[in-house]
Amino acid sequence: MDIRIGIKHSARELSFDTADTAEQLEAKVSSSIESGAKLISLTDSKGNVFLVPTEGISYLEIGAEEARRVGFIS
Repeated sequence: MDIRIGIKHSARELSFDTADTAEQLEAKVSSSIESGAKLISLTDSKGNVFLVPTEGISYLEIGAEEARRVGFIS
């Protein structure tokens, strides 16, 4: 699943792939923001950990869960 996070005062966005479902990600981010946590810890499919400040998040885009196609399409 492809994730893109917009960060305030930054021209670039953070994007990565993760094995988590859309529901898991949405629950994790919303619970972190509601609880007043300073950081959200997100892990990508390669095991890299991203610490994102909750106050700096401007948007979170969660891509569709779709298997990637392999081969040629005619």
